[in-house]
Amino acid sequence: MHAEHQDIGVSQVAAAIAEPARTKILCSLMDGHARTSTELAAVAEVSASTASAHLAKLKDLSLVRLHVQGRHRYYSLADQRVAQALEALMVIGQNAAPSFKPHTPDRLQFARTCYDHMAGTLAVLLHDRLLAAGWLVETDERAYRLSESGEALFVGLGIEVQDLSTLRRKFACPCLDWSMRRPHLGGSLGAALLQMALKRKWVTQDLDSRALALTVAGRKAMGTRFGLELPLDAKVKRSQPAAAPTVIAYTR
Repeated sequence: MHAEHQDIGVSQVAAAIAEPARTKILCSLMDGHARTSTELAAVAEVSASTASAHLAKLKDLSLVRLHVQGRHRYYSLADQRVAQALEALMVIGQNAAPSFKPHTPDRLQFARTCYDHMAGTLAVLLHDRLLAAGWLVETDERAYRLSESGEALFVGLGIEVQDLSTLRRKFACPCLDWSMRRPHLGGSLGAALLQMALKRKWVTQDLDSRALALTVAGRKAMGTRFGLELPLDAKVKRSQPAAAPTVIAYTR
């Protein structure tokens, strides 16, 4: 009976992937980014209602995962196994995943606030660096903890890690970035990191928007403190008046 259920499951998944519009949707998500149903409808070249029906089918079969971020709803591949299966099928079928690039204003895309923590390209790169260096450790898909070296790093930055763990909110968690469509660091640790960066003037915040500007001191700190290499197309620009600090604005 178990083998029979497995056979049925395989046929259902195969049928779901075989539908051309659903194939386009799945392949467009292989870059690890999450996208809205409207964006996926454009990728699949179907109506919004048809895309919603396709996504519901894929979600029921655990091929995609729904992320609710405030008023926004995004879809991503359910896990790495789905991506690996798609890659194998693409090799067999000599197919290629369609390319897709979301459009976001440059300044907001590079750095901005997301509630009380940092978002944008800078935040995603920093999040990835914290994980790669072993300072941040995944406990499950919705939470992180600090390693011993990670705790030492944050304490050295003046962040009271032990105090943060007593707050009635998540200590550290992935927060889906709506421009990069990949996680940045949320939770009380992410909020403390932003406040520290503002206090040390590593970043400055616009008075009339959520945009953040990375200062020269901040760029240097990202390299010396975190070993983070920023994109080569980050361009130095001096703000007005002349006495104001130099900032780096991201340009494509």
